[in-house]
Amino acid sequence: MTRSQPRRARGTVGHANSALNLRLVLALFGLVVMTVLAVFAFVAGLAWLGVVCAILAVVAVVDMVVIQRRRAARRREEPGVRHSLFE
Repeated sequence: MTRSQPRRARGTVGHANSALNLRLVLALFGLVVMTVLAVFAFVAGLAWLGVVCAILAVVAVVDMVVIQRRRAARRREEPGVRHSLFE
């Protein structure tokens, strides 16, 4: 098992457990959407909705940090290999 995969995961370097690049793009999209919705909710006076959207934006940031750490580990294990969006 490699370090870029979570412990006890079934994926290998050849067949990844998840598409890290795609996950990164989706997390970035979620961050942008939730931030914009939080701002609109606070402006509209819906503080509870703004707080929920802000919490989801923080979750997206944490997910992006985890994904980047796994991508860095994969890059250390496979120097010079470029991965497409879906691997």
